[in-house]
Amino acid sequence: MEEKEILARAQQYIAEEKDEAFRKEVEELVAKKDMAELEDRFYQSLEFGTGGLRGVMGGGTNRMNTLNISKATQGLANYLIKAFPAEAKAGTLSACIAYDSRHNHDKFSDITARVFAANGIKAYLFTGLRPTPELSFAIRTLGAKTGVVVTASHNPPQYNGYKAYWDDGAQVVEPHDVGIIEEVNKVKEVKLIDREEAIKSGKIVLIDKEIDDKFQAMIKANLYRPELIKEKASTVKVVYTPLHGTGAMHVEKVLGDLGLNVITVPEQREGDGNFPTVEKPNPEEAPALKMAVALAEKEKADVVMATDPDADRFGTAFPDKDGNYVLVTGNQMGALLADYVLLSKKEFGKMPQNPVLIRSIVTSPFVDAVAKDYGVKVKECLTGFKWIAFDEGQMEKAGNEHYAFGLEESYGYLVETEVRDKDGVSAAAMCAEMTLYWASKGKSLLEHLNDLYKKHGYFQDVAISKYFPGVSGPGIMKGIMSKLRTEGLKTLGGKKVLCIRDVLQQVQFDLANPDKKEKLPWPKSNVLQFFLEGGTIVSARPSGTEPKIKFYVNSVVPVASATDEALATARKEADELCQKISTEIKAVLDAAK
Repeated sequence: MEEKEILARAQQYIAEEKDEAFRKEVEELVAKKDMAELEDRFYQSLEFGTGGLRGVMGGGTNRMNTLNISKATQGLANYLIKAFPAEAKAGTLSACIAYDSRHNHDKFSDITARVFAANGIKAYLFTGLRPTPELSFAIRTLGAKTGVVVTASHNPPQYNGYKAYWDDGAQVVEPHDVGIIEEVNKVKEVKLIDREEAIKSGKIVLIDKEIDDKFQAMIKANLYRPELIKEKASTVKVVYTPLHGTGAMHVEKVLGDLGLNVITVPEQREGDGNFPTVEKPNPEEAPALKMAVALAEKEKADVVMATDPDADRFGTAFPDKDGNYVLVTGNQMGALLADYVLLSKKEFGKMPQNPVLIRSIVTSPFVDAVAKDYGVKVKECLTGFKWIAFDEGQMEKAGNEHYAFGLEESYGYLVETEVRDKDGVSAAAMCAEMTLYWASKGKSLLEHLNDLYKKHGYFQDVAISKYFPGVSGPGIMKGIMSKLRTEGLKTLGGKKVLCIRDVLQQVQFDLANPDKKEKLPWPKSNVLQFFLEGGTIVSARPSGTEPKIKFYVNSVVPVASATDEALATARKEADELCQKISTEIKAVLDAAK
């Protein structure tokens, strides 16, 4: 991009940005003529990805700031008015806004509410930090037509984001996301109202306890064994960390009401956008749970629980027989929760007719084997929990099949139907009950997990990511995916590739018969999957919200017999297979330029 164009974009931004701090950043860069930094901030504009807007905070079109958020909200408001003309005319449109502990959450949520209110859309604004699943619940509870949560989930501190929701409480999908983008791109003027004036006139309504109480009651109502919890809760000690986010108020209250002894990591209890005790507040990564595990060792806790800053993801660790805490992966916890939920539904006569479990295409098929045991159909969907919620909504409308459980490998689970997004708070409550249930049977969760492996085979998962930041990043990632498509992969880890699924081209085919292509049922998405002999699956997917490409390895090795020795042999074989595949994938990434 030429210097003249970059400076022109910067000057236009300076003229439009109302926030002094963001505007000053760009003014100083222009004064210094820091063209490298200016190009990074202005070579593109943030666009809706898999969950809305997300990016590094700062001044510029390629940054998260009040100008970009005000334009996004104006576009969303314009689209909403066109989508619901009768309600718009009657003045009954409403929106819910929530936010987590990230920097600028106050500015971003405030301007979102003020733009909605200025457009005649009543804005229900939470008075303090609230989890993403509660935002989804609030939309459904209040009958709002849309909602926004200001969060960047588990990203590093310099990030923030803006996730848009529809009237069903789920994140926007096609055609709404495309329609909203079109409206955002057409925005010439943003309507804005004074905050105090909007509150006084009822155009902004502040909410908190009236939704909190209902949200917590819903979580407790979805548990299966209140008598067991009442009887045994005092025997279980939980160490919990909200990782400086929103989870503490609900997790502590719900688990405390159930009688569980919850010890929250004190240094990580309060909301703090700096996330000072962790490099990244991501419960998927072991370093984030380091302080919680250390406290659990000291307290001899039965379980470690963690939620990410907006409390939609849920991570765990359990002590083994030697007292060493073992981190449980998203796929493992997904299989355990699915097994417990389906077991309980069956036992209490709550299994719906034609039950369906929904998982993302990069989630381990381990859960498929578990679901099959209960006669539950498995439906795959695209990556991103919004697609699980979308399929749940479609089934609800059709009425032929019924939602039983949903999960994705990135520590996302949905055990209820009142929320249409992954819910770390409900997962924590269900995990607590599940821990008590298996303890009453004389088993730890790790022991039960091994039982599932002995029955279904040993499943092991590896994720390999590489970041490609800066202007050249998107091109490099595009080149990697293009090369994989044109040259393909014939073997991985010494295993033949039998089948390829290309979601961007919407086809799946066997290498033995490449001309016979099966049409895929999903929208286009830049994902490639390689199905290997023996059942292992390798998937490649550039992120829609970060400058990185991610490979998922979902391996499976049969377990010869239901013995510890056979399981150990299968685990060793899976380790070796994953290591070989990982080495080959890293070589591909290292060679990319």
